[in-house]
Amino acid sequence: MSSEIYVSTDVEADGPIPGPHSMLSFASAAYTEDKQLIATFSANLELLEGAAPHPVQEAWWKTQPEAWAACRTDLQHPAEALAAYVDWVEALPGKPVFVAMPAGFDFTYMFWYMMRFVGRCPFSWSALDIKTLAFAMTGLPYRKNIKPRFPKHWFDEHPHTHVALDDAIEQGALFCNMLKDLRAMQAADIAANQEGDGSGQNPAEEPAN
Repeated sequence: MSSEIYVSTDVEADGPIPGPHSMLSFASAAYTEDKQLIATFSANLELLEGAAPHPVQEAWWKTQPEAWAACRTDLQHPAEALAAYVDWVEALPGKPVFVAMPAGFDFTYMFWYMMRFVGRCPFSWSALDIKTLAFAMTGLPYRKNIKPRFPKHWFDEHPHTHVALDDAIEQGALFCNMLKDLRAMQAADIAANQEGDGSGQNPAEEPAN
């Protein structure tokens, strides 16, 4: 059975939803579970016909001139870029898993664009949300699971620039570090359960008097 490939994906857009607004740029960084970066893909896109920027995002982009310039060069038509992207995902050496933070935003855009311009999505209907994974691991309330509250060792020294490829790589490394901790937690739980089974006593039970 093929191993999973974690496709960390970042979307830069000019509004909260696709259709009325456009995806400006997107990038994916494909990682193995042991944090090997095996491939990347990125594209800057032409705007959707009839779409317009949302005033909030339009104002924000004016504060990010370098990232704006980076996402407005070498523009491709969405049909061309998304067809190439789907082919790229389907050629990865494992089962692709879409990873993002928040997945609700990035996957909404990517799924809409793939279905609109290609007619299929290699990730099926699923996306793995880093924020939700953090909620399960940290014990913090869901809305408090923001990056400044994450354990420091989850982060490698990657820049967060709002350039899609930079952010996809940074986010993928973060996810792999979290996954390493999760596997360690799972292994510890298994070992504890096996130790309890070996003694003939359930660890949750009180010892007999």
